[in-house]
Amino acid sequence: MSSGHRLRDVEQQRPLLVGEEEQGVKEVERIPLGATKRLWFIPDCCGIVCAFITWFLVFYADFVVTFVMLLPSRSFWYAVINGVLFNSLAVLALASHLRAMLTDPGAVPKGNATKKYVESLQLKPGEVIYKCAKCCSIKPERAHHCSICKRCIRKMDHHCPWVNNCVGEKNQRFFVLFTMYIAVISSHALALCGYQFITCVKVQWSECSDFSPPVTMLLMIFLCMESLLFFTFTAVMFGTQLHSICNDETEIERLKNEKPTWERQTRWAGLRSVFGGGPPSLRWINPFAGLKLPTLLPRRSWRGGGRVLRLTSCPSITRDGKRGEQQGVCLETQSPKRGLRRGGRLQVCVPLKD
Repeated sequence: MSSGHRLRDVEQQRPLLVGEEEQGVKEVERIPLGATKRLWFIPDCCGIVCAFITWFLVFYADFVVTFVMLLPSRSFWYAVINGVLFNSLAVLALASHLRAMLTDPGAVPKGNATKKYVESLQLKPGEVIYKCAKCCSIKPERAHHCSICKRCIRKMDHHCPWVNNCVGEKNQRFFVLFTMYIAVISSHALALCGYQFITCVKVQWSECSDFSPPVTMLLMIFLCMESLLFFTFTAVMFGTQLHSICNDETEIERLKNEKPTWERQTRWAGLRSVFGGGPPSLRWINPFAGLKLPTLLPRRSWRGGGRVLRLTSCPSITRDGKRGEQQGVCLETQSPKRGLRRGGRLQVCVPLKD
């Protein structure tokens, strides 16, 4: 298949519901949004266990750092600065892990390899498309089938059991951030353990921790082993991922030694495609960037007069002429009588009717 003819996800929507005429707006149609957007989660036992172990080890490291090493410290600012830094990095690591696990990695629509859909593509003579025999999907270029996810994934790099998900086109950024933050907190934990050992050797072991000396020793030794192991693993994975992004080549493509049939991106173009457009910024390393929190308002959109208009909570005029906050949809209008200035745009509020 040519690189210029890539397939995109086909989102199925419910039929439009034609609304009644109201306040000068005719044939307002309502489309429920989010009805087809489901939480992405792979019900794989091995992956779930590995994800649980990951969270347990992070919480264990946080417990040892906070309650064994920092709280008993005689230096107040040493404990506060390192405690805030370590816990902040741990939150970022777990948030990256959660988003890497629950984000659709770029799954191709399942079962779309039908005659009707192929005819709708209007392919030119000589163009070739590929069908996956396992999930009955049309495979876009650089897509591979995952036997665990049981789906074809765009730009699939590999399936990682530690995040219980494939690393693909849409969640590679979160996986890279996860490996980076785990490597950082592992090195931080190693540094704190080294400093704590030196401190405990200089003074009595019973004075440098609220736990007994044998328990303190065992907890710190296990933390050192855990930190060293995970630092080595995640640092290597972080470097491998950056190398793949800069070379515009996934791990599967490298292992299979596939010859590129696509036009490779430059290093900066590859980084921007994964971490987001624009110059490098803190947004690139923020796993919460782009996260849409659920709202109390129903997610609906309206379409009238050839324009798609989203449901918002907009100011409206009550019957007694007072300005109030009413659940409605803001429509652009040319009528200055019904319009309200908001954000430099002339709008009219149409109350909702279920």
